[in-house]
Amino acid sequence: MALVRIIMRLAAMAGWLAICLPMHIVCTVLARRLAISNLFISRLFLGGIARIAGVRIHTLGQPATGRRIILANHMSWIDIPVLARTCGAAFVAHEGLAAHPLLKILCEMNDTVFIARSRRSSVTQQIRQLRDAMRATETLVLFPEGTTGDGTAFLPLKSALLCAMDPPPAEVAVQPVLLDYGSDASAIAWTNGEPGPTNFLRLLARAKPIEVAVHFLAPLEPDKLQGRKAIADAVLARWQRRMHDVRAGSISAPDRLDAGA
Repeated sequence: MALVRIIMRLAAMAGWLAICLPMHIVCTVLARRLAISNLFISRLFLGGIARIAGVRIHTLGQPATGRRIILANHMSWIDIPVLARTCGAAFVAHEGLAAHPLLKILCEMNDTVFIARSRRSSVTQQIRQLRDAMRATETLVLFPEGTTGDGTAFLPLKSALLCAMDPPPAEVAVQPVLLDYGSDASAIAWTNGEPGPTNFLRLLARAKPIEVAVHFLAPLEPDKLQGRKAIADAVLARWQRRMHDVRAGSISAPDRLDAGA
């Protein structure tokens, strides 16, 4: 049955891409002529991918108003369609993804910013790319852990990735977001050297729905934005405090975003 689920979900995803890609091409042409955002189609597409994969999204809190930078914890590829569905974001990704033609097309549909994290000499270029993206995009997601965790604890935040927010552009909110997969976090996580395609297919093979709670936490206050280390410390502290509250049962049940899933 697992193989059947994988085949059916892959077929559904291919069909959904065949529907959304022509719409994306048309909307891209119109967006360039009218100077408007084209993220609606990518949000629609990635939201559909999440539903096909069996994801049930719950939300608590709201995305900050206006332009915002989302700093979220990271556990698997599924984080990307979840965040795209909930806040219509563009993403920052490793440049290695651009080497795969299909992944590059999918990333470019969502205005992904590719950066070379492995070359220290490229830090200045990374900062310039990120700041340009912040100015051009209403919502930009950055995973400051720099890689995926195992769901049991947060990884140290890569303060170098936060250089572009020191200081953040004017009128851009910096908002921590916690992704919580509950008791299934370790089963969802992409860790221990697991190849990406293996994690992808493993999640598609699941019969059990993937329940994820997206916690939009309060944006950082100005005094928490005084340097990249201060930003990293504040984000990590808010993630940890919210996770503690969730485990302690002091957080009310989040709203169901996809009530029909």
